[in-house]
Amino acid sequence: MAAQNSVLTQIARPYASALFDLAQSENQLASVETGLSDISRLIGESDDFSRYLRSPVISGDVKAAALDAILGKAQVNPLLANFLRLVAKNSRLFALDTIIVVFRELAAAARGEATADVTSAAPLTDAQAKALGETLKAKLGKTVTLNQFVDPSLIGGLQVKVGSQMIDSSLKTKLAAMKIAMKEVG
Repeated sequence: MAAQNSVLTQIARPYASALFDLAQSENQLASVETGLSDISRLIGESDDFSRYLRSPVISGDVKAAALDAILGKAQVNPLLANFLRLVAKNSRLFALDTIIVVFRELAAAARGEATADVTSAAPLTDAQAKALGETLKAKLGKTVTLNQFVDPSLIGGLQVKVGSQMIDSSLKTKLAAMKIAMKEVG
């Protein structure tokens, strides 16, 4: 899976970089980012649409025609619409999710923001998320956007990943460490 993500990232990065540079030069960064968020939400909400984009059986031209119909009704930013047509024409819609992720990373970096993936045993309350965001901001010196995930197997605590740095204070990890330590003793 990691190798596949790496390949997808290699495919997505040039597209995302080109869109970012163009949107920035045209002063349409916020509009394009909003449009990409809408598309990402559509992909996430519709399994059929997601499978359609990833299907290797459907040609790029057919996907481009269907995408044209969707873009016409959705009133998408023209710059973004042209970009999506190009991605469809080049048969790269299977990497659209990754293109969106890389674009968001570039936009966040340009704004001086960082993104943290936070995994907790239960959903964080708004107060907890705000406190964590402020703590990370103080540590990193940047505004931090939290991507929150829930994994009940953690039992308690948090796993926070910012870039390549991982902070794991979950009970699951602490219990595993105790188990290893007890095996060494006895």
